[in-house]
Amino acid sequence: MKATHRIGFILFMLWVTLGGCAGNEPSLPFFNAADFTPVWIAKSDPNYDSIHTIPVFSFVDQEGDTVTERTLEGKITVADFFFTICPGICPRLTKNMGTVQAAFTGDSTIVLLSHSVTPDIDSIARLKEYALSHQVQSRQWHLLTGNRKEIYTIARSGYFADEETGLKKGPDEFLHTENFILVDKQRRIRGVYNGTNPTEVERLIEDIKILQHEI
Repeated sequence: MKATHRIGFILFMLWVTLGGCAGNEPSLPFFNAADFTPVWIAKSDPNYDSIHTIPVFSFVDQEGDTVTERTLEGKITVADFFFTICPGICPRLTKNMGTVQAAFTGDSTIVLLSHSVTPDIDSIARLKEYALSHQVQSRQWHLLTGNRKEIYTIARSGYFADEETGLKKGPDEFLHTENFILVDKQRRIRGVYNGTNPTEVERLIEDIKILQHEI
């Protein structure tokens, strides 16, 4: 069973055990480490203000526009990592991110970020071509390129994104992950999903709707 499947099962069992996190507890957990252990932290908890957040960043999208952490202010974000010439899982990731896009078409509070892990190949022009061929709506879904080291650093240290290993790989090792990462309006990780699995993607869509109602 892949890590994201195990996480889904763990979340379900914790949800049942905790009674759906009734009361003032958040409806979705937080993830503070690369092992993706879910934790529920109430606003009254002294640790609430130290929950892990996605760090500052600056990349460029398929339109040549700069995208930074300020782009995410007050918005729910789904992030993943891909490359345009990937023959394996990336076409499925793109198709399923398209499913998320379709579920929230025109909703400016939802942002999708797909980071290229081969930014030396994926120029702005190449990303633009890829976006057009996959019906990417540029106002909502940003295909990002930039400095390779910065992309890999935010992937592993910010999003904890890597295939089964999180932070264990060296900074120069190729980044490969099938995860979609759900980030709330305060840039905190609230869910991780197998982006190649349609059932997991449907769960992601439902979790986005939960976050939309979170205060």
